[in-house]
Amino acid sequence: MTSLAGKAVLLIIGGGIAAYKTHELVRLLKTRGARVRVIMTRAAEEFVTPLSLASLSGEKVYTALFSLTDEVEMGHIQLSRAADLLVVAPATADLMAKMAHGLADDLASTALLATDKPVLIAPAMNVRMWQHPATQHNVEILRRHGIALVGPTDGEMACGEFGPGRMAEPGDILGAIVTMLTPKARPLAGRRVIITAGPTREPIDPVRFISNHSSGKQGYAIAEAAAELGAETVLISGPVSLPAPSGVRVVNVETAREMLTACQDEMPADIAIFTAAVADWRVASEAAEKLKKTEAGPPNLALAENPDILATIAHSGMRPSLVVGFAAETEKVTEHATQKLKRKGCDIIVANDVSEAGGVFGSDRNTVHLVTSTGIESWPEMSKQDVGRKLMERLTELLTPQQKAME
Repeated sequence: MTSLAGKAVLLIIGGGIAAYKTHELVRLLKTRGARVRVIMTRAAEEFVTPLSLASLSGEKVYTALFSLTDEVEMGHIQLSRAADLLVVAPATADLMAKMAHGLADDLASTALLATDKPVLIAPAMNVRMWQHPATQHNVEILRRHGIALVGPTDGEMACGEFGPGRMAEPGDILGAIVTMLTPKARPLAGRRVIITAGPTREPIDPVRFISNHSSGKQGYAIAEAAAELGAETVLISGPVSLPAPSGVRVVNVETAREMLTACQDEMPADIAIFTAAVADWRVASEAAEKLKKTEAGPPNLALAENPDILATIAHSGMRPSLVVGFAAETEKVTEHATQKLKRKGCDIIVANDVSEAGGVFGSDRNTVHLVTSTGIESWPEMSKQDVGRKLMERLTELLTPQQKAME
């Protein structure tokens, strides 16, 4: 049994029938040596009592945001930051929506918004509520914010329906807690990883530009995974609407030429991953003023080719040990990716289908194919976060023998 001695868990209990399982969860945490403090929502008190949880945890149970006594003894901000991990179980649809959108109108949601510690949630709700697009949208937002999930599982609901929405069992939640509180291996500690992400914008005039639909989500997910593995991670990003991943230094650029310069400035690196959807062309001569409509019709825009960032870095004198390119294709995905691998001089091409049928641009899921000189490996559809983790784990395995050979 992995000990949690010296670890502090703040358990936030939402208002759902699954709240009864938190008694067993508190007991399991205590047997592992963890200190457990509990916050209950007003709705949670309809299912379990503060007295029972105080008895099991051996700690005061907190329920009210505006309690003068509680604020003097343990302010809500300190309460959230004194824990090593916050666990929300059951995480109701309402609580998840508050977390996703930064609402803070009670003690539970305020503590979650004020914390700087990792958060694990165990969703529990009716199957239709779980499958509703609003809930699934909130789930993706929470995942992008680094919130970990355990469950929900399939099973019979209290309402009599069957499907996903049952809260994970206390033993499974405990396992997820142990995983999150156990020091993670950092195999890329001391290594440097550079990642490009998002689109580029090539100006036509002061108000117009050439660009594409890249959201940057996949590159940001890869950067987050690299940082989790201990790498010094630099994310060179085109214009996107995404928060900077934790532990990652972001360099913001606009054009392809700016992105290439930033990549060269950040060398040397052990791994370089080029996920950015770089515009192939730019306007040869940007207009100094906004172009106006005229009777002569649309202006003739002469195009110039942008620098090939991937090929330039792959063939440079400061080439990283591993160079990874991305191929966003609309047809003949693996065929075009294989040709690109040879042409660019990189070690791996990660290919995906960005056609309308593929639905990758802007979505939170991806289906990729790893193309190397030895063959093609196709991965099943998964979240972009999972693609990022799996890719970085694979690159870590490949980097180790290369480095050993060099040393």
